[in-house]
Amino acid sequence: MNFIFDLDGTICIKGRPVTNNIIDTLKELELNGHQVIFASARPIRDLLPVIDEHFHSTTLIGGNGSLISSNGKVIFSRAFSFVQLAAMEKLIDAYKATYLIDGEWNYAYTGDPEHPIKSNLDPNNLAEEVPLMDLDQVVKILILSSADQEKMAAEAEKLGLRVHRHHGEDIVDISPPGIDKWSAIQEFGIKENEYIAFGNDSNDIEMFRHAKYAVMIGEHEELARYADRAVPLDEICEQTIVDCLKELTDERTIMELA
Repeated sequence: MNFIFDLDGTICIKGRPVTNNIIDTLKELELNGHQVIFASARPIRDLLPVIDEHFHSTTLIGGNGSLISSNGKVIFSRAFSFVQLAAMEKLIDAYKATYLIDGEWNYAYTGDPEHPIKSNLDPNNLAEEVPLMDLDQVVKILILSSADQEKMAAEAEKLGLRVHRHHGEDIVDISPPGIDKWSAIQEFGIKENEYIAFGNDSNDIEMFRHAKYAVMIGEHEELARYADRAVPLDEICEQTIVDCLKELTDERTIMELA
């Protein structure tokens, strides 16, 4: 079975690396013949610091599906077109927005140096911060602040772009048209009902919709509609996730899911 994991807020809390307890369980999954895949809003460079080096060569889905890495190399990327990017630059100017904008590897940042996003941004100094005009292509736009976040999101949607609103953090996450975690999963050749998904936020909805079984971490009203199980985000959350994984890999459970 394919096991696909979101990171932040799912198996990685507050930007800290995934704990050894969970990493050891994921290694056990592999030893038992299962495939482990990570699918995150983070670009590939920011996945690497929070997962064990053992998994750096596995399939990594970054940028909410705009990037796929395998065997340590980016094998797929989907960027905004020149027209789409120009339209977004106009919106950024009109709404006086600050942003984190990602290329395949490097990034442009105009947000507050104290913003929580900044502390998780390229902690291992794997990339360069450059002016937006110096990015060869843009795969993800994160609006950190603006004159009106809701209107900013609505205008981006009118352009046909894929928009996720993270109300708890008051940020707007924008991807190229048709890009989400499920589109990237298909790109890798995995079909509907051929995987088990773990996630926690709106950008996991499409991944949950097409999963054989979906586990939601914490509470999210929209995502809950597509979850088969919810794990409370409490002091024993990590151990509950480990126990859930062991249960899902039990032969009897696999037979029931088949």
